[in-house]
Amino acid sequence: MEAHSIESLSPLIQSADQWGEVLLLLPLLIALEAVLSADNAIALAAISRRLHDRHRQETALNLGLLLALLFRMALIVAARWVLAFWPLQLAASAYLLWLCGRHLATLSAAGADAEEAQDAGADTRTAPPGHPEAASLAGVVATLAVTDLAFSIDSVAAAVAVSDRLVLVMAGGVIGVIALRLTAELFIRWLELYRHLETAGYLAVGFVGIRLLARVLLPGVQVPEWALLTLVASLFVWGFSVRNPAGPLTADSD
Repeated sequence: MEAHSIESLSPLIQSADQWGEVLLLLPLLIALEAVLSADNAIALAAISRRLHDRHRQETALNLGLLLALLFRMALIVAARWVLAFWPLQLAASAYLLWLCGRHLATLSAAGADAEEAQDAGADTRTAPPGHPEAASLAGVVATLAVTDLAFSIDSVAAAVAVSDRLVLVMAGGVIGVIALRLTAELFIRWLELYRHLETAGYLAVGFVGIRLLARVLLPGVQVPEWALLTLVASLFVWGFSVRNPAGPLTADSD
């Protein structure tokens, strides 16, 4: 979810006819982007975490989000075409739902394996359920860019609705990517500390996929913005509710 999607900001932004007024709005946009991009950030953090090395994770985030920024700019320029081309929105929805479903399936399988290991007397504290195998840097960079692209398709309609000024909408896109970079790095650390946080993030990803699907299949149905924010906030409250008893994993334990 993006700051652009808050309808209450539309009159405020549209009334900012002078560049000075626009600049006054930028701190508000930055703060909102940092908070409301949490569902996207946690997905990107979980994907980059597959590299199992902090330096490579940071490199993947930098390269992946640079590529994602180019995708966002292209989407904003082609926003009217994107809104009219429902197969692209359907594909983005299917991808996000696949990400969520894959995580839940992996979590279920890992949980079953952990139960078997526990029955056999093995120590499973250093490998939490769903902990992924190491991946290649190029593969993670590509996955980061595609994942942000899917999220961007969800937000591009709202971004255009908020303002028809291309420069301002693009500035919002740049702010969003910067906020993602900062929050994703925080989530990489938090994912090691909190047991349910990754699952909460992927459930939020699945919810965004359902929202995109509903936009394609039921364009006349509008879900209240407060309901969307409440649902995502509830997921993250649950995500931060339980800490891992063994503490964070280290690179050696991976």
